[in-house]
Amino acid sequence: MQIKIVSLKGGKAGEVELSPDLFSVEPRLDIISEVIRWQLAARQAGTHQVKNRSAVHGTTKKAFKQKGTGRARRGSWTSNVCRGGGVAFGPVVRSHAFKLNKKVRQLALKSALSLRLQQNNLVVMGDLESSSCKAKEVKQNLAKLGITSALFVCGEAGSISNFSNAIMNLPEADLMSVKGLNVYDVISKDKLVLTKDALLGLQKRLGGENAKPV
Repeated sequence: MQIKIVSLKGGKAGEVELSPDLFSVEPRLDIISEVIRWQLAARQAGTHQVKNRSAVHGTTKKAFKQKGTGRARRGSWTSNVCRGGGVAFGPVVRSHAFKLNKKVRQLALKSALSLRLQQNNLVVMGDLESSSCKAKEVKQNLAKLGITSALFVCGEAGSISNFSNAIMNLPEADLMSVKGLNVYDVISKDKLVLTKDALLGLQKRLGGENAKPV
């Protein structure tokens, strides 16, 4: 399977062979959804907590005598049924993360990549080198390619400082290295833009066939 390579200024820069192991997988939307839930759960801080009756500051003196008042027996004002008392079964500090097998995570990423290709939302660029670090000029070049909302993936993020400085002012564009590519970020933008180096690194990372420029 071949896809054309474009330049940042809109010109054609050849073609590249995509690995069918990564880009011809039948998309599993259920697995993509599960991995996104796994990613977002791991991001939760889990620091929300309420005070139970043992944590509420209050007197331990008996409120009133046991019998003769006609009221319910009351041993403590810190009970959860009293105003100002503790909370029963409230949230406590915990981790929301859960385990997900590596094979499932890899299949979800392959499904997300194949889905982007099927939707014609995958773009391969020769590189992301830009002579200007101005967001306006980069935005104009991307508009010529029909790109407004996109995730740009490169081999090494530090090697394209001009481009990275420019898209910092573009709210609908993100840049990351291929090492950090994940399902949530792939799905979160309208288009996925890979450089040739990122494509080679991605196929090496996921065990697919090497990309072969034509």
